Amino acid sequence: MEIITIKDIAKALNLSTSTVSRALRGSYEINVETKRLVMEYAERMNYRPNPIALSLKENRSRSLGVIVPEIANNFFSQAINGIESIAYNRGYHVVISQNHESYERELVSTQYLAQRRVDGLLVSLSGESNDLEHFKELQTKGLPIVFFDRVPQDYITHKVIADNFAGAYEATEHLIEQGFRRIAHLTSPSWLSITYERLEGYKKALQNHDIPIEESYIKYCSHGGMILEEVESAVMELIDHPHRPDAIFTAGDRLTTTCMSLIRKQGLRIPEDVAIVGFTNLITAHLLNPALSAVSQPAYEMGQLATEFLIDLIERPKVTIRFETKKMDTHLVIRDSSLKATT
Repeated sequence: MEIITIKDIAKALNLSTSTVSRALRGSYEINVETKRLVMEYAERMNYRPNPIALSLKENRSRSLGVIVPEIANNFFSQAINGIESIAYNRGYHVVISQNHESYERELVSTQYLAQRRVDGLLVSLSGESNDLEHFKELQTKGLPIVFFDRVPQDYITHKVIADNFAGAYEATEHLIEQGFRRIAHLTSPSWLSITYERLEGYKKALQNHDIPIEESYIKYCSHGGMILEEVESAVMELIDHPHRPDAIFTAGDRLTTTCMSLIRKQGLRIPEDVAIVGFTNLITAHLLNPALSAVSQPAYEMGQLATEFLIDLIERPKVTIRFETKKMDTHLVIRDSSLKATT
């Protein structure tokens, strides 16, 4: 389809390009009849403003860059839906990139999106990201950045997180109340904010119920479950433990599903031999066998709020901002995988 430009409209109507441009903007300098002619012709010819030309003129692309570990992860797919719902209504496009838990890929994605002149970035850190200079450099140059879910500790900007501590505490306490005492924790890289917060909630619940913390029951997966062999090794160490855990609290979707699969492959039953509670947004959690007890996060709402924060930074650059870390409530859904059989 041939693209119609302002020059084409001007030539067809025997007007100057500046007159057509002002008429399309509704300028008071152009008389009503000329505006009507221009608008009717533009509509008839399906004229649409050139987004590249507009971005050069306004020095804005009307686009937001989003960097997440993996779109296939249910939490991030729901968060992206929330991001797009706000962005669309505010007139922004969304450009999505995956870091696949790799610092190098995150770095390349960040540079690419900056070169594409996105107006701001929404970021959930990769499992390898303990160096944030690439973000700090762009922020120093004026690019607004908001972090969500996996956020850096010492970084001044808006952040949106789930109440990971409370969610982990509630999950662990539920297992304790069911009568489980040897509770293991399968989790993500130790330096991630979500890992630390969930681990602290798990430990605090044990302490408050006078259950000793057994460090050999805590297993870290540095790629967050994306490398199967890494999760298999961690789970098998728990299964082969001299005092095998009677319950496992898992900190993510991939960790949970792989853990459940391996337990069954070893001939063990869930929850009779090993109970499971996940920290997950799996929409099919109730369809698993057994149905999975899980801490659910408000992923969609987190994406929405992070986007509101970012657009506010973009559209009010000269306003003094008091940066916030917004913590959103989690919710434990109890199903069969963590319920101890009654005799």
